[in-house]
Amino acid sequence: MDHNILTAESDLAWRKSSYSGNGNCVEVATPEAGMAVRDSKDPKGPALHFSADAWTAFVADVTGGAFEVR
Repeated sequence: MDHNILTAESDLAWRKSSYSGNGNCVEVATPEAGMAVRDSKDPKGPALHFSADAWTAFVADVTGGAFEVR
């Protein structure tokens, strides 16, 4: 079993970005430690769980432009 995937039964408070609007969104939740992410179009589907360190590194890379299309 992959411990980085949460099941639909996980009782979390999910939220979507206020920038969302076209249906192609992700939702995030904060489990005991780290961050969970799921596809808003499939709320009963799997969700990925990231450690706090991994999420912080990801946000820093996004903010720093690491994923900009060149």
